[in-house]
Amino acid sequence: MESKWLEDFVSLAETRSFSRSAELRHVTQPAFSRRIQSLEAWLGTDLIDRTSYPTRLTAAGEVFYEQAVEMLGQINNTRALLRGKRPTAQTTVDFAVPHTLSLTYMPKWLSSLESGFGSINTRLIALNVHDAVMTIVEGGCDLLLCYHHPRQPVQLDASRYDMLTMGTETLRPYSRCDRNGKPDYVFPGGSRAPLPFLSYTSNAYLGRMVELMMADIKRPLHLEKHYETDMSESLKMMALEGHGVAFLPESSVVREVRNRQLARADGATADWEVEMEIRLYRERPTAQRAGKAIVARLWEYLVDQDQVRHERQKASARGRAGDKRE
Repeated sequence: MESKWLEDFVSLAETRSFSRSAELRHVTQPAFSRRIQSLEAWLGTDLIDRTSYPTRLTAAGEVFYEQAVEMLGQINNTRALLRGKRPTAQTTVDFAVPHTLSLTYMPKWLSSLESGFGSINTRLIALNVHDAVMTIVEGGCDLLLCYHHPRQPVQLDASRYDMLTMGTETLRPYSRCDRNGKPDYVFPGGSRAPLPFLSYTSNAYLGRMVELMMADIKRPLHLEKHYETDMSESLKMMALEGHGVAFLPESSVVREVRNRQLARADGATADWEVEMEIRLYRERPTAQRAGKAIVARLWEYLVDQDQVRHERQKASARGRAGDKRE
């Protein structure tokens, strides 16, 4: 048996989709299906109920899912031990975070967190969205911070994982601009002069969000791909050099927009933007896996802060309603 078979199966159990998991695992669907079949052959039992759609696990598959997660965790811990990288101390909180959020959201959020919660030791693992999700599934981190959108959801079992919504992020197009803030490139472009497009790769989470948004656009949009990467920071640097227009998270360009280095390329309309949630996940503690005390205290603090925020929003809404009645 190969460990990648376990990773494949855990992904399939989470997504309940062969095509989606094959995409996330960066293999063709036929190859992915063969690997699942190889795992079933090695185990001597069916893990997938192939008489139903959408994909559903058999009773054996449900049991094996928990075991597969445990095995992957043990494999990763053993590998870390043999490499001389022992698991971090019980006083350190391990975060798995997509690259973009690690640069744009995490530093400011930690500063705000420490001002209320107190000093905290952290270890950040920067990954793509899929690998960040797999890290918490495999027991390789304490907390997962990631994007979420209803059409591109992070599918973690709600009975196993707790979740808090930390905020929102808006993805929209930006271009280099002049000193007056006028962008070099403005949507929608023209059929005879398409705009140079700085694109995400198709397997990048933000790339899939751009694809979904473009599929919904009713107005013609004329773009010609000039550059492709899975890193938003790389797209930003290319846009700053004037190579084209790029869809970037709003939080990543605050300084550049303020300094009139970048400007919105959408004419300040909402036609070409999408809003995503920023979510924080943890595996719910159990008698068998209690987790770190520091993580439990931190989560309790964040839940309390979330409740305070909701109460303030309710009070503000009541105040606005009262003003309207007057």
